[in-house]
Amino acid sequence: MKSVILYTDGACSGNPGSGGWPAILRYGSAEKELSGGEAQTTNNRMELLGVISALECLKESCAVTLYSDSQYICNALNNGWLRDWKKRGWKRRDGELKNPELWQRLDALLQQHTVEAHWVKGHADNEYNNRCDALAVAEREKFA
Repeated sequence: MKSVILYTDGACSGNPGSGGWPAILRYGSAEKELSGGEAQTTNNRMELLGVISALECLKESCAVTLYSDSQYICNALNNGWLRDWKKRGWKRRDGELKNPELWQRLDALLQQHTVEAHWVKGHADNEYNNRCDALAVAEREKFA
């Protein structure tokens, strides 16, 4: 199984508002950047779409080390939140789960890939997180 490193981020001006998502995939010395955005979205949607879009472009099952500054994403993957939402019919313990269609897409991708999520401090000294942030802001600005 190939080992891939994935950096993602999300940006939103207003919440909801214009937003952007990026992903940087690294495999050996190869790198691939992806990005996109929406005119009317939320930060969490952009964070999710960064991860989903990157995993969807992988052509075979991979062991993915994900780096994100989104505690929401990392906690959902590492602390069993995603598993629990699925068991409850895509609901949180206290009610509605936002973006259930995106969580379902991510869950399907997690059946294909092994993903280990790591939280990184945003706007700090992580080169790839900072590149992701710049890509996210550039995408967001296309819709501003």
